[in-house]
Amino acid sequence: MSHVSPDFIPVFGDCIRMTRQILFTQNAQPFLISGSGTLGWDQVAANLVEPGENALVLHSGYFGDSFADCLQTYGAKVDQIKAEIGTAVGQTEIANALAKKKYKIVTFTHVDTSTGVLSDAKAIAETVKRVSPDTLVVVDAVCSVASEEIRMDAWGLDVVLTASQKGLGTPPGLSILVASQKAMAVFNSRTSPVTSYYASWKKWLPIMKAYEGGTAAYFATPPVNLIYAYHESLSQITKAAPSLEDRFKLHRQVSQRIRDTAKELGFKQLPHDSAFAANGMTALYFPEGVSASDLLPRLAKRGVIVAGGLHTSIKDKYFRIGHMGITAVDAQRGDINTIVNNLKEVMAEVKRK
Repeated sequence: MSHVSPDFIPVFGDCIRMTRQILFTQNAQPFLISGSGTLGWDQVAANLVEPGENALVLHSGYFGDSFADCLQTYGAKVDQIKAEIGTAVGQTEIANALAKKKYKIVTFTHVDTSTGVLSDAKAIAETVKRVSPDTLVVVDAVCSVASEEIRMDAWGLDVVLTASQKGLGTPPGLSILVASQKAMAVFNSRTSPVTSYYASWKKWLPIMKAYEGGTAAYFATPPVNLIYAYHESLSQITKAAPSLEDRFKLHRQVSQRIRDTAKELGFKQLPHDSAFAANGMTALYFPEGVSASDLLPRLAKRGVIVAGGLHTSIKDKYFRIGHMGITAVDAQRGDINTIVNNLKEVMAEVKRK
């Protein structure tokens, strides 16, 4: 299928419109570009922060460091507030930092995949608006869109960036970013050239406008097959049962079941408090005497693939279970039962060894 085919044009346009729906925004500007979720960092750094401007990164795990590194690569002056492992940065810390220095953007990872920590997007946005209303609020939501509640307009979020492969249930390879009209005004008022070629909104904005308006346009070839897959996923999320609100509820229920089972088996969750715990994934410390080599290969042999630790300080001490998207919302598949039952059986096997 050609990217200029009359059949493809409305599919791309619908994807742009439905992307707004899943983030509860009326007029923010989506950018759907071939690339991983990491490309969203480059878009933020290249289009919204000019060299020498200040950026504040709220760090709740591995991906805070990575976003900071990206911003510095483009010339931003970056400060980080690092939360204790298993917690999110508190509102008082954020307010104090904003009171001391003028920041162009504040960024945070909504769900840091390395720790399973969920940051309070609504509270962070409220703090930023209260203390430094000109500062843009940027959310790395790669691991949270469609599994955690995100209300872009109501909460005052300026950028939500994500990727296709997690809660959105599409194969990897599509960078998805949505920018508020406030963010677009900041972009349009910049005084220095955009610091990227491929990630430049000057290149991509006319493309998004054209496809949403019903005509094809070209800067770089869009990933046609991925756009079709994304369209199918978005259609299920926005037009079929369960509703988006019910999806959030189902993710919370599944998350609680996984945590309850883990506690019963002697695991301790990495987030210190359930208030900090994500609903689309769970990070668990191994019980004493149990290691990754005891657990992960046995689960894999049973068809249950979980991820080892990613946070460098504790990577050998914990593992991560994903339970987002169709795994959480379609009970008939039995995915959660499979995880729970096999985790119980494998732990019994490990104890007998």
